Amino acid sequence: MMIGGRVRRGPEVARHGLLALLALVFLLPFYVVVRNALASPAELVSASWVWWPANPSLENLRRLFADENVQFARSLLNSAVVSVLQTVLTVVISAMAGYGLARVPSRASRLVLGMTVLTLMVPTTVTFVPTFVMVSSLGWISSLRGLVVPVLFSAFATFLFRQFFSGFPVELEEAASIDGAGRWRTFTRIVLPNAWGICAAVGTITFLNAWNSFLWPLLIGQDPAYRTVQVALSAYTASQRVDTAQVFMGSAVAILPVLIVFLVLQRQLVQGVERSGID
Repeated sequence: MMIGGRVRRGPEVARHGLLALLALVFLLPFYVVVRNALASPAELVSASWVWWPANPSLENLRRLFADENVQFARSLLNSAVVSVLQTVLTVVISAMAGYGLARVPSRASRLVLGMTVLTLMVPTTVTFVPTFVMVSSLGWISSLRGLVVPVLFSAFATFLFRQFFSGFPVELEEAASIDGAGRWRTFTRIVLPNAWGICAAVGTITFLNAWNSFLWPLLIGQDPAYRTVQVALSAYTASQRVDTAQVFMGSAVAILPVLIVFLVLQRQLVQGVERSGID
């Protein structure tokens, strides 16, 4: 029995050991960033490796916010505004589009759904040049509109909402219709309040993508006043007066919003994707 128990526990122990090893591999970059962000300049350039700073300090954070070459506070505000606007508007637009595709069956809606799914196969970078030309012709370079409006539509988010609304009980909508509610009132008062899970999932994915976006803000935010945190750190790293400790501290601070959003909404993210019917 004991031998059999060992045999049964062997694969489980190996699986947990492999998962622990993978976790360490993925956490190692975060550890290096935090360690270097809190280290003193001497420890940062020391030839001997120090696992943790002898006297962890937030001096690098103070210097980062005080450095006019980085304008870190402004870039953080830009990232927050762009990410929140893109998240809210994408959820609203995708929810309405997904509901229409799910509840208005027609040849046209099936065609639109097929084209929406088809766009998922097109790399985003392929559309950058024509989109940039269009944004430039509208005079949206170095503007909030240029950073937000062109990236509002999400085929993946629309598809997730469509899958969720397709499985939503039609009886609830029929009951609302009998009570005199129109399509819009049914959607806003009955359907949407019961779609919190998928809204949180789409919102989480959109926020993470918006906050971590680099190439589009780099193209549009040519004015330093419109740089997001990713672009600001990249520009500072490429400058002649770069402070490595400040770069690590900036990276650590830039990770925090993403980490907080993911930890708070990770359960809704998983549940929302599961309820959308995506395996």
